[in-house]
Amino acid sequence: MTDPTPANLPTSPETLLARLEALGIETQTVSHPPVFTVEQAKVLRGELPGHHIKNLFLRNKKGAMWLVVCLEDRQIDLKALAGALEAGRFSFGSAERLMTYLGVEPGSVTPFAAINDTDGQVQVVLDTAVAENGPVNCHPLVNHMTTAITATDLIRFLESIGHPPKLLDMGRI
Repeated sequence: MTDPTPANLPTSPETLLARLEALGIETQTVSHPPVFTVEQAKVLRGELPGHHIKNLFLRNKKGAMWLVVCLEDRQIDLKALAGALEAGRFSFGSAERLMTYLGVEPGSVTPFAAINDTDGQVQVVLDTAVAENGPVNCHPLVNHMTTAITATDLIRFLESIGHPPKLLDMGRI
């Protein structure tokens, strides 16, 4: 089987995993067929314990950007979320903007992608439910792998790359 990792990624999954290891962060990574939606992930990922997430790459009219990380089954009211973040009105970021700022393709959006936002243009927002208990399952920059990491270590990683997440109880908005 050939590696489906796109050659144009600014950070490879291997580089990301090595960075996590250098921080003393333990992870477990599994390979699976590529997934592009939560529904596909539920079918193809197999039995992985912990939180499964969805990631929304959003922008407002002024060009400010957010990476919102929440439980995969969470219903998100974008208008209410924009109000909670004092963001104005949200729209989804384009595939081009996603690659430019987070260095990933659609279907591979992940909190780990903040590693590619070296200018700090994207605010990471983490649902408080994701930060509670068990491991968090994230794509390691590609959608044919899933990496389990503790919530505490995910936050520590984000802080180490200059992206301390804003914690928000998305069940209350």
